[in-house]
Parts: sequence; structure tokens; C-alpha cells
Amino acid sequence: MKKTLLATAIIGALGASAAAQAATVYDQDGTKLDVYGRIAMGIAGGGPEFNSAGERIDDGAEFVDVFSRLGLRMSHEVTRDLTAFGRLEWRFKGDERYTESGFTEVRQSYLGLQSDQFGTFQAGNFDSFYNQFVSLPFDVYIDQGLEFAGHPKQSRGDSIGYYTPDLSGFTAFLQLKHYSERGLTEAQQTSEGSVVAPQGGVRYAQGPVTVGLGFVEDVQRGGGNGEMMYGLIGQYAFTDQFSARLGYETRDNNSGYDLRTASDENGFDKVGLGATYTTGPWAFTGDFYNVERDGEETSKSWALGSYYKVSSAFDVFLEVADADASNRINSDTDLGDVIPDLTEDVYWLTGARYHF
Repeated sequence: MKKTLLATAIIGALGASAAAQAATVYDQDGTKLDVYGRIAMGIAGGGPEFNSAGERIDDGAEFVDVFSRLGLRMSHEVTRDLTAFGRLEWRFKGDERYTESGFTEVRQSYLGLQSDQFGTFQAGNFDSFYNQFVSLPFDVYIDQGLEFAGHPKQSRGDSIGYYTPDLSGFTAFLQLKHYSERGLTEAQQTSEGSVVAPQGGVRYAQGPVTVGLGFVEDVQRGGGNGEMMYGLIGQYAFTDQFSARLGYETRDNNSGYDLRTASDENGFDKVGLGATYTTGPWAFTGDFYNVERDGEETSKSWALGSYYKVSSAFDVFLEVADADASNRINSDTDLGDVIPDLTEDVYWLTGARYHF
């Protein structure tokens, strides 16, 4: 196995590769249709002791659905160098609280064109390119543990994106997310009006080295603070079994921005260090972050994970994480003297997943 594929192999070891488990239901004359998904159940406990209003909440153990999903992957070979593709994926909740609602989210729904010579263009509802090309080395946890920007960051619906083919290890990307006010009355419209949030950058992946450099205009309409965010994140595969990762992410401070929840942030500087080790059916992960928030005390967070692949379709897991969230509720309320740590109890999750 090539070291450049270690990250992909790790995902496979954790049983998260839908492509490996997809069932091809049609493949003829260049047209292909795959069905894939997973059923995942677990028990979770710990985590935040207080809600965003500062009220104490119960954080005891509970049976939970762990991001079960069902998806379709489609493709058609237009020419020898051009392929049209589409993807549709739903998320459903498998525990007792959602038995009447079934599918709760359209997680992916996009289409596009892919060319080995000219690159890939896609449009619709898809994961952030910043996550796919920059922060992905740290995105190894099933649930909590990622402090850098994840897959929803200024992405999902109403997005278009392009990335180049592999150019001697380099891949450049650009994505635009549109926030529309179409259909709103003048009273309902925001002061920002229609907004486009761009993100882009470049990734280098060659041999044991993977490095991504990217930016995101983190507009408030998409949950940001209206300032630019930048990230430089890399991974080095020392062996086929062991890799280490190091990353830095920063966002400018906005003096006129009001924090909305306890976990919200304004400007920050985050440094992350982590590693993954695989041996046979086992995989182990560990990450540590130092987070400096503008105007607040520096905080630290960590996460650990262990995973066992029972078979190609079934795996079990255990994850623990302490997010060490901000002590602030909003710009007018500081709970630092009352609640030293909004995630004083370590969050834990254990369970199993079946992939098909």
C-alpha cells in the first residue's frame, strides 16, 4: 500500500468508506448506479453540562443513532475523458425518538462533470472543499474531536465548485456558496442582502507528504463571524501504519460581532497535533488542540479513538473527547466565574456500524 494512500486506508480500516461497500445495481454501456449506506448505533454520555442559556442539563448515558445513512452514486461515461456523475444521500435516525419521521436530512445531492485532463466541476449540496483538501487529515473521528473546520463549513446547498486534476501532486480548488434572499419580504431581508462565500486553496500530496493550504470567507449568514479564515494543515506517513499530522487555523477578529451560543467563537488561532496508528483490524487515533480565542482565555481540547474492524462490513468503536468549550454565552454574559468549563465531563461514544 502506497504511503500516499494511508489516509484513505485509515478511513477504510474504520469502515467509513462507502465506496468499498457499495452494491452496484446497474452497470451497462458506461452507465453505473451504486447503492450504499450504513446502520450505526451506539451509547453516548458526558459532554456539556450546561445549555447555551447557562442552565444545567442532564448528560447521562443514552442509546443514540450514530449518523446512519443511505445513498445513491451515479455515473455515465460521456467520452473516454469525460464522465457525468451524480450523488444523492439521506441521513436517517435509527433510535426510538425518530421512528415516525424516518429520513431527517438530505445530506448530499449534487451533480457534475469529471475530466482527467481538465478537472472536476460540480454543483448542488456537497461537503466543503476546504474540508476535503485542507482539514481532512484531522477529520478522523466519527462524532466529536475535530476542532478545525469540518464538512459543513460555508458549504452544502446552493454551492458550485471546481478542482483541477492532479498536477504532479498539486490540486487547486475553488468553491462558491450562495446565500439568497429570494422570496423574502423587505422586512425579512438582512442588511447583508444576497451573499456569496468563496473558499479555495491548494493541496500537495506526493509520497508520504500531504499539505493543504486554504481560505474561507466565513460570512455570518453561514455561521461565521464575517471575517476571513485561513488554514495550513499537513500529514506525514512515517510508515504504512503510522502517520502524524500538524495544523494551524486562524480567523480574524470582528469587533462588532456578537457571540450567539456558548460554543460560538469570534477570532481565534488554533494549533492541532495528532497521529493515527493501524495494525491489522485495529486503528487508534489521538489529537490535541491549543485554541487561543481573541478576548478570552486560551483553552485546550483533546480526543482519542479506538476502532476494530470485525469484518469488511462491520466495525465497533470507542471515542472520548474533551472539547473545552468557550465559557461565554454571548457578548453580555461571561460565565467564567460560574462555569469553569462548559464541557467539564468528558464526552464518550461507543457502538457498532454495519456498512452496505
